Amino acid sequence: MLYRCTRPFLFMLSPECAHDVTLKGLSVLSKCHLLPKNTPDSSQSARVMGLDFPSRVGLAAGLDKNAQYIEGLGRLGFGFIEVGTVTPLPQEGNPKPRLFRLTHEKAVINRMGFNNQGLERMIPRLINRRWPGILGVNIGKNKITPNDKAVNDYLTGLRAVYPYADYVTVNISSPNTPDLRALQDEKALFELLTALKSAQAQLQSEQGRRVPMVVKVAPDLGKRDIQVISKVLLDCEIEGLIATNTTVERPLKTALAKPITGGLSGAPLFESSTDVLKQFSDHLQGKVAIIASGGIDSNDAAQAKRAAGADLVQLYTGLIYNGPALIKSITF
Repeated sequence: MLYRCTRPFLFMLSPECAHDVTLKGLSVLSKCHLLPKNTPDSSQSARVMGLDFPSRVGLAAGLDKNAQYIEGLGRLGFGFIEVGTVTPLPQEGNPKPRLFRLTHEKAVINRMGFNNQGLERMIPRLINRRWPGILGVNIGKNKITPNDKAVNDYLTGLRAVYPYADYVTVNISSPNTPDLRALQDEKALFELLTALKSAQAQLQSEQGRRVPMVVKVAPDLGKRDIQVISKVLLDCEIEGLIATNTTVERPLKTALAKPITGGLSGAPLFESSTDVLKQFSDHLQGKVAIIASGGIDSNDAAQAKRAAGADLVQLYTGLIYNGPALIKSITF
């Protein structure tokens, strides 16, 4: 009810401003104990990747890039929250405007460019978090880091967040960092994941705790790409896959008045994202957990993701248009 009342005012603001206002408002309400605490339905709990998820419904990375709002977001009833994408060094991201609503399509286009405050600012927030749910941390490379050196950025990120994350996501699929998606190519992906898995094993031995590794892929993959990536995931014994990130395609009902570059999310992404999910599920045969993301704006959409092979689902753009009530409406 509250979100239905406030959404018209938020939509009068620019998308990035509305994003900031919403999160800051959520934080204030939480700190003042004015935000009701919604707990996940225990009947929706699941054990995935060796972790006990209070529910199968989570928040996708990108909303809380710097882990500043975990406590407030946690009160909305998520079973898990993924923060980031975080890079080793802080970076401004792409010039504004870089976030666009397509209200009639229930979609968003973003070209944020991994804007974040860097690992040094995020780590104290991870250390001090009180929310007891499952926390994922999404790591990426800095824009100035060439792809042949990208492994160093990912290793830095993994080592920094490992003690505080419940799982770590390797983001190689954002369309807004030049050439990042080239890391999905077979040779580059195998080399990257081999190095990360070696570091993961060493960290597990040193710290006595196992932190699963998840890879986030693009929806703009052909059948051969999916087959090759699936083989690499299995060969490297990756624990999880997020299918999918945003798309550079424009499967819209109406043409845009002018081209907008960036990644498209929301309802128009649902069909292609679900198709990619199904193909990965067929190849992986339950040996890699799958987290579905892309166009989930109703219980029916979540059920379709489950039928396609998803173990968990993540929300983002659906929340913008439907509000927090969407979380409780999903019975996965």
